Amino acid sequence: MSTKPPGLRHYLQFSDLSAEDYAYLFERSALIKRKFKAYEKHQPLSDRTLAMIFEKASTRTRVSFEAGMYQLGGSVVHLTTGDSQLGRAEPIEDSAKVISRMVDLVMIRTYEQTKIETFAAHSRVPVINGLTNEFHPCQILADLFTFIEHRGSIAGKVVAWVGDGNNMANTWLQAAELLGFTVHLSTPSGYEVDQAVAGIRSGESYKVFRDPMQACKGADLVTTDVWTSMGYEAENEARKKAFADWCVTPAMMAVAKNDALFMHCLPAHRGEEVMAEVIDGPQSAVWDEAENRLHVQKALMEFLLLGRLA
Repeated sequence: MSTKPPGLRHYLQFSDLSAEDYAYLFERSALIKRKFKAYEKHQPLSDRTLAMIFEKASTRTRVSFEAGMYQLGGSVVHLTTGDSQLGRAEPIEDSAKVISRMVDLVMIRTYEQTKIETFAAHSRVPVINGLTNEFHPCQILADLFTFIEHRGSIAGKVVAWVGDGNNMANTWLQAAELLGFTVHLSTPSGYEVDQAVAGIRSGESYKVFRDPMQACKGADLVTTDVWTSMGYEAENEARKKAFADWCVTPAMMAVAKNDALFMHCLPAHRGEEVMAEVIDGPQSAVWDEAENRLHVQKALMEFLLLGRLA
């Protein structure tokens, strides 16, 4: 007999939820954000505990989840592989069985997607992907909410991805397929997105461009990421050479739509993947985007534990 509660849901990649679920989450995020700005208490997760497990360090992920859970009335346990058995000899399966008996929700930021999938398979509580090498669904959730706040529905729009075919690019492709928009992908040779890794069914929701300027043409949103993600530091010099032409410039923004937004998940390296004039310019939404991690993750945690609320 299973010890997992009926209806247990995890959030390990963007495709784990439906378009209807996302419509609810965006509405809920807006409500939670309004309450936050008005200093209204919103504590539906009173007496609930979130365990945060970090194999990869992070500023935004830790602050947004930790502050968010406290604001929802819950508490937080912070673990790293250095101060838990996860970094030693205990199997992931055993850690999952133990930790999930003591908390109500688990967020994991790690390397291989298989690690978080293994943990979730043996967890009695919902597990959230705070980032893996393959996917970053919470970040795209925040990016989409930010776009909707600024420009309305993203259905039918064009998102230009300039840079590495990494976890962010993979997640954008899943979002496009699910929510009905198009991604213009431009990556250097050798750093392309792998459709099989991204886990998308067809190539209809994205187009590939060798020239990043062409990818940005007519885009509603231009977005990028660092050239060297955490865990790939040994490739840094080679990547700097390969990505030299994939820096988002004012010229790229000029060929996008007049009201196009720029986003970056941060941290950013001005003069590498984006020019300072862009990220600090009037079309940049990066600070709203960063803040919105807090609000969408609060909505997500509430949803995974309590379901849809009226």
